[in-house]
Amino acid sequence: MIPRSPASLLVLTVCTCALAVAQERLAPPAPEKKEAPKAPPNGTSTDTTGAPVDPKSYMIGPEDVLYVSVWREPDFTRPVAVRPDGKITMPLIGDLQAAGLTPERLGDQLKQALSEQIIKPEVTVSVTQVNSKKYYITGEVNHPGMFPLVVPTRVFDALSGAGGFRDFANLKRIVVVRGNTRIKFNYKEVLSGKKLDQNIFLETGDTIIVT
Repeated sequence: MIPRSPASLLVLTVCTCALAVAQERLAPPAPEKKEAPKAPPNGTSTDTTGAPVDPKSYMIGPEDVLYVSVWREPDFTRPVAVRPDGKITMPLIGDLQAAGLTPERLGDQLKQALSEQIIKPEVTVSVTQVNSKKYYITGEVNHPGMFPLVVPTRVFDALSGAGGFRDFANLKRIVVVRGNTRIKFNYKEVLSGKKLDQNIFLETGDTIIVT
């Protein structure tokens, strides 16, 4: 082994340290750890926009957004909005009544209308956004706002979907405003199985107020 002077050892040590620092700078950063999404306080999801719409029972209304899919016909496959008069407009068909029909029934009518232009068209209609039926929750809840009324929903279930209550919410004096009518709702009573008749089904336009 060739003996090395102290000076050469010092130079070697400095070079080794410099190489280690350079490698550390060139190394890709470690991926950040993302925390798993936390459930709302009551364990229920607050996302109601994705609630399933039954194509056989849901009644389309004004301002709903639909998606019309015609197999192998991109010119007829498109999103369409239901106008305030309840109609939609499709190429070569023109205006067609949509409000008051189920997506399945509307698909049948589109299929019949397109049969004059296409041989055996396959049509599917889905509801991508419910705007015609909705209710509101305001006050001392974690997620106030507008909610689509896609399926029959009772007051208790609607409140559960609002992400739980804030610390000072009065659960005994909740009010459902329906037009000029104010309907009282006691969350604690319903939670304990008492006076369940107050747990009514919501109607479109209802507002739940939690003070």
